[in-house]
Amino acid sequence: MDVNRIQKLHGVQQTSQQTGVRTQGGAGTNNFQELLRAGAKEGLNFSKHAAKRLDERGIHMDNTLMDNLEHVVEEARKKGARDVAVIGSQGIFIVNVPNNVVVTTMTQNDLKDKIFTNIDSAVFM
Repeated sequence: MDVNRIQKLHGVQQTSQQTGVRTQGGAGTNNFQELLRAGAKEGLNFSKHAAKRLDERGIHMDNTLMDNLEHVVEEARKKGARDVAVIGSQGIFIVNVPNNVVVTTMTQNDLKDKIFTNIDSAVFM
């Protein structure tokens, strides 16, 4: 998947200029379920907050990392995960699985004395 490819979906997605990843936010849609189904087919989106954190923390998203992240999130979905912490060498990604949205990111260095709340699963990538 090309993280720089952006597809407009009912006016909801936009591109982060700093990171070039898809972000989610903005106007609503009349058929929210259709939006969620379409988003699931396209892969993961990044919230504005997560896209900002990628830039601030110097986490570089490439096709390999995005593919790996999408794969582990799909595996977590099969196990019934809803909010998962994906922990890898490039960083930690907190993902809302039903909505296919990365809500925040951090580096391994940011983990010192950090506590994860509101997650139900953790996956090592």
